[in-house]
Amino acid sequence: MAQVKSGDKINVHYTGRLTDGTLFDSSAGREPLEFEVGSGMVIKGFDEGVTGMSIGEKKTIHIPAAEAYGDVDPNYLAVFNKAEIPADIPYEVGMQLNMHQDGSGQVMPVTVVEVTDTTITLDANHPLAGKDLIFDLELVSIG
Repeated sequence: MAQVKSGDKINVHYTGRLTDGTLFDSSAGREPLEFEVGSGMVIKGFDEGVTGMSIGEKKTIHIPAAEAYGDVDPNYLAVFNKAEIPADIPYEVGMQLNMHQDGSGQVMPVTVVEVTDTTITLDANHPLAGKDLIFDLELVSIG
């Protein structure tokens, strides 16, 4: 029976959760995730987790933060004076905002992590940075 190897295009159903059981993503009720193994389309630990699976196989993988979205980088935290934030932009802790990067035209998603009387702190780390992840996988197809 064929087993997944680097370079294969596969379809996999998955459910992703944190170590405390919090569900963060799932393909349930949707088409399976399709990607090329080893191409960098998914996080390293996911690529490694599907390698060697056979069609119809189910398994659970544990991915440490370093092989997922990395550790929280304090350099991705930015404190702004509230006076610098346009008055028409609402914000509260936990809210996701899009921040335009200087000159590049790219938009970076950020999360409001702290609001004081005079400042607002934004975090540009991936929301899953610093977290170990657990995925339940089912290989649907290879090729």
